Amino acid sequence: MEKNNKNTFMLLALEEAKIASSKGEVPVGAITVMNNKVLAKSSNCMESSSNPLMHAEMIVLENSSVILKKQGLSIRHVDLDLYVTLEPCAMCAYAISLCRIKNLFYGADDAKGGGVKFGSKVFDQTTCHHKPNIFSGINKKNCERILKSFFLNIRN
Repeated sequence: MEKNNKNTFMLLALEEAKIASSKGEVPVGAITVMNNKVLAKSSNCMESSSNPLMHAEMIVLENSSVILKKQGLSIRHVDLDLYVTLEPCAMCAYAISLCRIKNLFYGADDAKGGGVKFGSKVFDQTTCHHKPNIFSGINKKNCERILKSFFLNIRN
């Protein structure tokens, strides 16, 4: 995949993050891509759903499963790329593994809650079922900026 495509898809995930922020949700957005086309997209919905499991990644993986099933395709997402604006937490990383996502692209690192590069490093564990190809730092500055701005506004 060309660099421009990575940036284009991350910009779409950033749009989802902006939607989350406008609703008072932590601004994280995610999209799945299959054959260079967006399959599903979502943003965090933990506050609006009163459900701490409604991370953008979990929602987009669920929606992708529904779409693939309707198309008569496998529930294993072996042909899907996932773009997310923030390093997935351990819960989302394990879900990514179970779904067999081919490529994971993320923007900002999460030194406090990450589960890929930081924290539990889910994909490095011997109990991990599948490790996607991982590409970090995609449009990192913009992904960091929206998160920092959101939390700065909350603190003020």
